[in-house]
Amino acid sequence: MIVSVDHDPVNMPTLENTKMTTHTRINGVVVVFLFDFLPQHRSWAWLKLMQGNAALFKALPGLLFAKVMGSGEGGGFGLRPSGTHQGLILIFDGLTTARECLLSSEINQYKERTREFWQCVLSVDSCRGAWNQKSWESTDVSIKELKQEKNSYIASLTRGSIRASKALSFWRYAPEAQKDLALSQGCELAVGLGEAPILRQCTFSIWKDTASLMNYAHQGAHLKAISAAQKHEFFVESMFVRMSVHHMFGRWMGKSYDLNLKLIDSLKSNQ
Repeated sequence: MIVSVDHDPVNMPTLENTKMTTHTRINGVVVVFLFDFLPQHRSWAWLKLMQGNAALFKALPGLLFAKVMGSGEGGGFGLRPSGTHQGLILIFDGLTTARECLLSSEINQYKERTREFWQCVLSVDSCRGAWNQKSWESTDVSIKELKQEKNSYIASLTRGSIRASKALSFWRYAPEAQKDLALSQGCELAVGLGEAPILRQCTFSIWKDTASLMNYAHQGAHLKAISAAQKHEFFVESMFVRMSVHHMFGRWMGKSYDLNLKLIDSLKSNQ
């Protein structure tokens, strides 16, 4: 899958910087799910992946943006696809609809078929570029409950549509950057996701703090990869997002997470 190429979004050059491009702007609360399905539910999971986003828009009120993502083998960044790992990347029009999603019957259908699942609620701090011509605006900081849930965890989301003619060159940089990411101090979670094999890739990672993220971003194999991406124009379209983490819960790659479950508890108390 794609290596993480998150630099300072203010200074990060992208294709959108050099060409006149019209983007739709989205402002909302981001929810990310990761699933590792039980082997007996692979067919169900594959069907969901093939159905794409349409069913989610029908089932989840307030949904502004949705991506149903596959993953590399073992939830990693390789070219070989995983038969059991998937992810959902969603944006909702507010905190209420984001929280309702966490307890929805649609999402419970996913969870009950997994051996591991993980979920996260985030607000956008900065964004450079676009995803399908949609740019993520900084989440409205007037959302009082999100401000109360603030902590030091930072998330980085990087996605790119790779030029077919550049795919081989791009993937040459992936193994070393992946190795550095796995060994990076302060990286709490990292997963490779993809809309389509080889050419439409995404990296999502959680970091202990901003310093840990920036330390990884500006050195080693990662720095070589992003420099090559800029020089050789690997991407037709790219997006680099930095987000604050307000809630994460579940189990992923054997590690348990439990941060600020008040986001769910407060919703239950109002039902």
